[in-house]
Amino acid sequence: MRPLMNTRVKHFGAWALWAVLVLTYFGQHAGLRLGAWCADSGPFSMRAVPPWALIAIAVVAGLLLLTCCFCICKKCCCKKKKNKKEKGKGMKNAMNMKDMKGGQLFQDDDDAETGLTEGEGEGEEEKEPENLGKLQFSLDYDFQANQLTVGVLQAAELPALDMGGTSDPYVKVFLLPDKKKKYETKVHRKTLNPAFNETFTFKVPYQELGGKTLVMAIYDFDRFSKHDIIGEVKVPMNTVDLGQPIEEWRDLQGGEKEEPEKLGDICTSLRYVPTAGKLTVCILEAKNLKKMDVGGLSDPYVKIHLMQNGKRLKKKKTTVKKKTLNPYFNESFSFEIPFEQIQKVQVVVTVLDYDKLGKNEAIGKIFVGSNATGTELRHWSDMLANPRRPIAQWHSLKPEEEVDALLGKNK
Repeated sequence: MRPLMNTRVKHFGAWALWAVLVLTYFGQHAGLRLGAWCADSGPFSMRAVPPWALIAIAVVAGLLLLTCCFCICKKCCCKKKKNKKEKGKGMKNAMNMKDMKGGQLFQDDDDAETGLTEGEGEGEEEKEPENLGKLQFSLDYDFQANQLTVGVLQAAELPALDMGGTSDPYVKVFLLPDKKKKYETKVHRKTLNPAFNETFTFKVPYQELGGKTLVMAIYDFDRFSKHDIIGEVKVPMNTVDLGQPIEEWRDLQGGEKEEPEKLGDICTSLRYVPTAGKLTVCILEAKNLKKMDVGGLSDPYVKIHLMQNGKRLKKKKTTVKKKTLNPYFNESFSFEIPFEQIQKVQVVVTVLDYDKLGKNEAIGKIFVGSNATGTELRHWSDMLANPRRPIAQWHSLKPEEEVDALLGKNK
């Protein structure tokens, strides 16, 4: 609209100028003729000026004055409007620049009254808490035996994580912050309301129990990939009264994904002589093993199993190294395996913590063979490519259940 208005003003000014010029021209000619007529008549003829001439002169003079006044007013008004627009535009740009520098948006009066910026009200809508189901558990403390018994009873309304609209839930039970003992329930297939009814015991003095937190985390079992956490219940032990047995339901909360726990590394050497059908496994050393004992150390030893199709063919083990996280073994073990069978076997190496009173707990595990992966497969391939030569390799220990799942998959 603005360019169109400017064009119209320009056309109007040009038209007015032409009108002034034409009227001036005719006015001059009319004046000259009138003057000549009056001169010719002279004072002696006493001829009177005709009325039409006086009217014409008055009309021409009036038109000239009106046209000039109109043009002058129009020009002045246009200048004022133009100055106002330029001033307003400059102020608007200045405000926009100020708002951009300040990082704030211009608010309307209504928004200013409510104190909300545009879109802020929508962003602050409360999200509905995700329903992860609930877990029923029990707690009972034996003050004479210094023993906490945790009962994982049942779960209900669990979310479906599998393709078929179900889950394969199981529960991990442990105490923070040490995580020394970690129990697991059995896996219940294809159900969202599993009944576990399993109990687990933790031998903890009552004086130390207040600084611990009981965690019961429900996972969805997956044979071929990492298990997904469904939710968890955390019970700070200083918030419960253990004077009498407790049994209650609690809603599951979103659990954090567990970072891979560092279990340590082990160095092994493999040597195969095809003509003799002899495989030699040497356990050299381990380092940075997980702390399993109360004093912050472990009593590690190593078990070696020769397996085929999921069956244990032979078993060997090293000596126990007391109170160390970096044991040095350098112990060799030989297995007779014909050349035609070498691609069908696996060597499973497990590092355990020796416990004189209780069960020996696995720190970590690896296996090498033609169906292994990563560094374990490369180590096996290097051994076969270099017969009669010992090939040494460091391996990172993995959780026992993870390796067992891989071995079960490779049956």
